[in-house]
Amino acid sequence: MFGTSISGRKAAIAFILVTAVLDIVAMGIVIPVLPELIREFTGSDSQAGWINGLFVALWAGMQFVASPTIGSLSDQYGRRPVILISAAGLAADYVLMAVAPNLWWLAVGRIIAGITSSAFTTAFAYMADITPPEGRAKAYGLIGAAFSAGFVAGPVIGGFLGEISPRAPFWAAAAMSGIAFLYGLFVLPESLAPEKRMAFSWKRANPIGAMILLRRHMELTGLAVVTFLLHFAHHVFSAIWVLYAYHVFNWTPLQAGLVLSLVGALDMLVQGVLVGPIVARIGDRATMVTGLTFGALGIAIMGIAPSSLWYCLALIPNALWGLAMPTLQSLMTRRVSESEQGQLQGATMSVGSIAGIVSPLFFGAVYALTVQPNSPLPYVGLSYFIASGILLTGALVGWYVARNASREEKSIAAAGAETGTGG
Repeated sequence: MFGTSISGRKAAIAFILVTAVLDIVAMGIVIPVLPELIREFTGSDSQAGWINGLFVALWAGMQFVASPTIGSLSDQYGRRPVILISAAGLAADYVLMAVAPNLWWLAVGRIIAGITSSAFTTAFAYMADITPPEGRAKAYGLIGAAFSAGFVAGPVIGGFLGEISPRAPFWAAAAMSGIAFLYGLFVLPESLAPEKRMAFSWKRANPIGAMILLRRHMELTGLAVVTFLLHFAHHVFSAIWVLYAYHVFNWTPLQAGLVLSLVGALDMLVQGVLVGPIVARIGDRATMVTGLTFGALGIAIMGIAPSSLWYCLALIPNALWGLAMPTLQSLMTRRVSESEQGQLQGATMSVGSIAGIVSPLFFGAVYALTVQPNSPLPYVGLSYFIASGILLTGALVGWYVARNASREEKSIAAAGAETGTGG
């Protein structure tokens, strides 16, 4: 257990950020090559769109099932063992996918990856353990920046290795996850004190039971809806981004990896540098709505981009989307107790996982229809327009929820002031 001193807290933050970077580098390495490997097995762009969407949905489905359980386990046994088991499981899973002889083996690998990566909820719970409520948006921005840093390095490495062999990135990912496990084993301290732990209960640990927590307060429920819409729109990238770039702009795996790294670098800048000052200036709620609005604008521009240059320029407004997630999470953590942070993160990931199940199948189907001969949906950028509309809806819902919550808080404050005056 780390100490309660400022130096101890900073050390703990550094440990969790380094661990997050190593895990995300491993995930980023395989992004440029997994769709291409699927296409090799299927032999067609259209089928690859369907299958890639299905694989992302499998991954998200396992997260939906596993996230509340893992979050609740971390509430009872602590964050450290859950993080370590996750890293070891990911390493083994990447080895499995590296040797996969067919799509069925890849499918099993995606299922295992969905279970083990569900422990990312624990990283956010870890931050809630060691950070005061007013500092959580900035802290979650740092985690987001760490994830982005992993995506800066990961896709570039994966792109280079993918030029050698579509299997090589999986071996590199296994090595990175193994390093994350060893790093955490020796240096990662526990964050949740024994007296703050909550006994495990299947009533809370199943997805439905966990999400009951989100009904506790109007703002929490509304923010859960925004979370769903955000994740639904975001999965347009995991479902079709690489396939779209190959089809429309004829990118190679290396080019796709380099642009993904640019995405990560921009997101790292937004979440690691801009979140804190912007929240300090306009507040969590306004920052969240601003991020969602700019994200919708960026995706819409991607859908009409006539060239690779315009497509890359659209990443700039789209990167401000990164303002939304840290503030969403910060606002939600304020509505539950310390002993429920793991359960909250599990419930939140389950909401995202529901979107992750439905969204890739939806966008994969839309993409497949737009690229097939004599398609009833001939415009290949249609998926981006749909995602933009969904994200804009999220911004409107977030604005409505934020306005009502702000009014409620002012009313409570006024009533408290009157009571104090009357006393």
